Amino acid sequence: MEQLKLGNITVDLVQKNIKNMHLSVYPTTGRVRISAPYKMDLDTVRAFAISKLSWIKKQQTKIKGQEREAPREFINMEIHYFNGTRYLLKVIEHEAVPKVVLKHCIIELFVRPGTNREKRKAVLEKWYRQKLKEIIPVLIEKWETKMNVLVNEFGVKKMKTRWGTCNLKAKRIWLNLELAKKPAQCLEFIVVHEMVHLLERNHNDRFISLLDKFMPEWKFYKDELIRVPVRRDDWNY
Repeated sequence: MEQLKLGNITVDLVQKNIKNMHLSVYPTTGRVRISAPYKMDLDTVRAFAISKLSWIKKQQTKIKGQEREAPREFINMEIHYFNGTRYLLKVIEHEAVPKVVLKHCIIELFVRPGTNREKRKAVLEKWYRQKLKEIIPVLIEKWETKMNVLVNEFGVKKMKTRWGTCNLKAKRIWLNLELAKKPAQCLEFIVVHEMVHLLERNHNDRFISLLDKFMPEWKFYKDELIRVPVRRDDWNY
């Protein structure tokens, strides 16, 4: 992977079989990447990056200012999130299959006696995954009708730098497991974002126009993903 230096900003350059350039600033480090067509010369890419410096710095400032929580230990009275709401964790030891029960302001985590941090984390993450798999199909069905597109398959996985991805050929979308902790509208925005890629591959003017058409308030939800606290260990997979 080539890199461009723009003062104190490093830009990762990836050349692909695409028609247009695409610029991304990734959470939570503010890493910058440009995807460009194979035959595009470096001077053209550099000129494009320089023209976007103000936007890059603005996005990095937002990311650096995002509230961070300390790494979780999965013990009693810790704060955990589901659907953008804060819950207190209550760890309950029992001699049975581990499970999670959501109550008014508490997440009850049932585990066997002596269960360590990593296993407690795995039980909670399994619950998050199950919840997303209940919610996402409803959202996909809703937006398939509105957008007149078809999603063949979806999945949930941990992703380091993206909230979602779309495989156009397979018509398959992937959603980041961390979205279970974010407000429901943010999850829906990411679902819509990835489904718009079934109509437009690139993040170009047409893509933005389609987002504006289907979800006029999408910019608010995008900013909300930055405003909602993230854990310092969320991205250390």
